[in-house]
Amino acid sequence: MTLAAPPCLPAPTLLAALHPATGAPGCREVAEEVAVALSYDGATQAVMMATPTALEDFALGFSLTEGIIEHPDELLATAVVPRPQGLELRLSLAAPRQAALLQRRRLLRGPLGCGLCGVESLEAAMRPPPAVTSDFRLPAAEVPRAIRALDQAQALNRLTHSMHAAGFWLPGHGLLALREDVGRHNALDKLGGALARQGLPRGQGAVLLTSRVSVELVQKTAMLGVAVLVAISAPTGLAIRTAAACGIALVGIARGSAFEVFSRDDRVIFA
Repeated sequence: MTLAAPPCLPAPTLLAALHPATGAPGCREVAEEVAVALSYDGATQAVMMATPTALEDFALGFSLTEGIIEHPDELLATAVVPRPQGLELRLSLAAPRQAALLQRRRLLRGPLGCGLCGVESLEAAMRPPPAVTSDFRLPAAEVPRAIRALDQAQALNRLTHSMHAAGFWLPGHGLLALREDVGRHNALDKLGGALARQGLPRGQGAVLLTSRVSVELVQKTAMLGVAVLVAISAPTGLAIRTAAACGIALVGIARGSAFEVFSRDDRVIFA
């Protein structure tokens, strides 16, 4: 049996990248992500960042794994509606499942998208982050040192081999804070809390990540006021565009002595 390919595969986005040491320009293909609102009979249940492929499968699978339906026949219709902020999946449920979901929403505390249409939920999810106004610039030679220090400081990951880390690097001082978690977003949130508690100069250092860079991580970095984000894996196209828009230098694929700069290369000082 052969594995069926997901339908409607989009072409990866081809973006410019700068390479270390010389800062010579190059090109790299990066994956895309968009905000996808899953709306059931007019009310949004969730907004997820997703690759815009096989969306009908995504809608059905999400409905099953979240317990919204128990059988595929209970999802009556799926429509993909393009929006300026992303995509809306308009889903229609069989009457018993529609009633059960409504009751489930009433029992939940907090907003969770209840009562919001897909347009409003997409706008909330894709609210632009604040501009980063710091004048900080990171010497290129600091990137390999920072990533080595991040790897060496991951005590929990050495024990479990299942943890992400987020760290804060201050040139001249080294790795001042590190937090670990099974979730990459959680690790960055923990780091943000540590920076705030310790009163560290967020605008004069760099955030380090052990994961790929999706748009939420750029948004969180911008909220912290950090001007440089360095990760060991590649960013998505949306993450790159968001970083450029809010003034963050996005450095990816930082492994060994190699790395690539995807946005605001003026914030990286090449020898």
